[in-house]
Amino acid sequence: MEFKKQKAIYLQIADSLCHRVVAGEWQPGGRIPSVREVAAELGVNPNTVLRTFEHLQGAEIIEMRRGLGAFVTTDAVGKILREQRRHFLEEEWPDVCRRMRMLGLTLSDLEKAGRNRSCPTGFAARRFPTPTGWDLESPG
Repeated sequence: MEFKKQKAIYLQIADSLCHRVVAGEWQPGGRIPSVREVAAELGVNPNTVLRTFEHLQGAEIIEMRRGLGAFVTTDAVGKILREQRRHFLEEEWPDVCRRMRMLGLTLSDLEKAGRNRSCPTGFAARRFPTPTGWDLESPG
């Protein structure tokens, strides 16, 4: 795993572990690899992974069971997706909107691109939320 300088390593590891949960690699209620196993797999200090586990436990994504290890909580997928959606809509989408306005792109342009290019199934058919004050249908 390659780490980016602009985000703490333990948070990047948390993102990676959450991806495994959402992708179904780690099932809700299932045991996950130990701190040492994850540290060895990623080539990082076990203390960094311990910090990651503490962060995920605080977010109720995993739970620690004394003597048994760490387990994915039963509602982890929903919590992860809610947080990722919130992050995207509040922190990334406004930048996307600004970039679209700068480029003169509309939601119709995105829908056409979704139909004409390799894009996730159903992408073009979904409605896009717009932050208050952004009219994406009339650039310029």
